[in-house]
Amino acid sequence: MNTHDIYRELGLSEKVIELGEKYENELRQRFEEIDRVAEYNQLKIIKAMQKARVSEASFNGSTGYGYNDEGRESLEEVYASVFHTESALVRPQITCGTHALAVALAANLRPGDELLSPVGKPYDTLENVIGIVPATGSLKEYGVTYSQVDLKSDGSFDFDGIRAAINEKTRLVTIQRSKGYQTRPTLSVKRIGELISFIKGIKPDITVMVDNCYGEFVETVEPSDVGADMVVGSLIKNPGGGLVATGGYIAGTRDCIEKCAYRLTCPGLGKEVGATLGVTRSMFQGLFLAPVVTAGALKGAIFAARIYEDLGFEVVPNGTESRHDIIQAVTLRSPERLIAFCKGIQAAAPVDSYVTPEPWAMPGYNCDVIMAAGAFVQGSSIELSADGPLEEPYAVYFQGGLTWYHAKLGILRSLEELYARKLL
Repeated sequence: MNTHDIYRELGLSEKVIELGEKYENELRQRFEEIDRVAEYNQLKIIKAMQKARVSEASFNGSTGYGYNDEGRESLEEVYASVFHTESALVRPQITCGTHALAVALAANLRPGDELLSPVGKPYDTLENVIGIVPATGSLKEYGVTYSQVDLKSDGSFDFDGIRAAINEKTRLVTIQRSKGYQTRPTLSVKRIGELISFIKGIKPDITVMVDNCYGEFVETVEPSDVGADMVVGSLIKNPGGGLVATGGYIAGTRDCIEKCAYRLTCPGLGKEVGATLGVTRSMFQGLFLAPVVTAGALKGAIFAARIYEDLGFEVVPNGTESRHDIIQAVTLRSPERLIAFCKGIQAAAPVDSYVTPEPWAMPGYNCDVIMAAGAFVQGSSIELSADGPLEEPYAVYFQGGLTWYHAKLGILRSLEELYARKLL
């Protein structure tokens, strides 16, 4: 049996298999460029691990208070080195990306301060954290106000609006690198750097936090290389390499990270406590693999963009634009297509492939959301997954794939599902 035969057994028609071969051949040169970025980032991580003198003893877990956890300290030293920051907080006690962002915000804002987003609305789950949507324990309840400046219609920054929004109360600026459930462009590190420079030129003491989710290792530089005081992300996305079962990271200035540690644990204890319970090995190994895993996800995103763009759908980014995160948005224009796309992704999964995803009212979202993810780690969006809110314009957000080959299968299976239901 050859590869072609296995694709047939996995539910692909000749037409879809041939389409896949066509686009893969077209993208070979682009894929080589992605591999070169992955090589650079791989070497950067190895260098950081060697500098921190990571050893077998670094993989020993701690219990109880977690005092003197050598592996935890080495891991945080590695993260600080990789992101070129003074310090880092990398913990399994951080439950998700939203939690990491909430810790960073709450730690560095005080009653009477104002939080500013100069790139439009934040990701849906942060609306509860900030208090845009009323929620118990929100920043708003603690006297933190919020201001927002939307991007212009062409995706550029509204510099005049940002200048007008910055005032004596503005303490922290949050910049979301990825698009979230929006069809705006993802921000490149270069553009983020330009925005940070503009903001700090107006008020130098402002703290700038970048939500780095889905963007790590897509480029050879990170937002912390261009002036961000904190970069924040989830370990079940890019930097976990698909191996980490839970956790998040915050890397940044020593002062910011110290405050984050006191917020995550409690005043007086900070980074000194936090048992690792044997998960340190996967955190090191996941980071080690992250550049290659991210490269596979990137190839899948570009592959999806090229196919669906040629089929007449609006895609962000398009098939030729530079990439700054692993997410591919495809505006499918109907709930039937959105549901069919997600069912195709689920059918390609190694786990729960027989499950049919259905829209439901997920916590933290304002409408029904459909999610497809047959993942080894629940909610791991560095693994092949697709999701989208059941509302106009019925856009699906595709991301992940621990290998390029799995991402390719998922995209082709989504295409097959649309053809089978006569939705194309």
